[in-house]
Amino acid sequence: MAESSTRTVERALTLLASVCERDGLSLAESARLADLSPSTSLRLLRTLESAGFVRRDDQGDFRAGSRMVQLGARALSNDNLAQLSAPAMRHIAERTGESVYLCVEGHADQALYIAIHEGTHSVRHTNWVGRTIPLDGSASGRVLRGDTPSIGYVTVERGIEQDVTAIAAPIEFQQRVLGSLSLLVPSYRVTETKAARYGELLTDAAASIEGSLGTPPQEGIRT
Repeated sequence: MAESSTRTVERALTLLASVCERDGLSLAESARLADLSPSTSLRLLRTLESAGFVRRDDQGDFRAGSRMVQLGARALSNDNLAQLSAPAMRHIAERTGESVYLCVEGHADQALYIAIHEGTHSVRHTNWVGRTIPLDGSASGRVLRGDTPSIGYVTVERGIEQDVTAIAAPIEFQQRVLGSLSLLVPSYRVTETKAARYGELLTDAAASIEGSLGTPPQEGIRT
């Protein structure tokens, strides 16, 4: 029984690795790569899907699920991402006086705050690290879903919080959105001009972080 259980785990992990290493796999492709029958692959993939480790896209192909992305981002954040983002976050907080957050996609259509550099204003957004927010209706949610316009950032007024304006830019790694860098600002302090300047600061900072992760940055942080 123990040997059978171990074999099942090995097969599931092989399937999971195949899906995560490629940008979408059909059932037939995943079965072939894992050297399994389609029926066995489907059974294991359904189990992985129910736990959020894989998901199906509109074409029915299997892709890395939100749970897998969350675990990967958490592992990277512990070792790398939060540490690499800290100088850029500190720079933005010093330039704006506002609280800067690093956010990744969590489980079940949620975004997870994993780091903050708190602002210096007496009225400011306080620490939400460890909290989750819905992807729907949030600036970071749009960014994490790849819905960033050509200007490079997203602004949402009075989204998750009625008195807060959120501005977010994506951090991309190997052509995937790894995280969101965002400013959460009391709405009464935000003008259209200021929002645009904050958005540019975020996109420049995100590009700098991407360069530290091994992808070419678009340009350095503006000073």
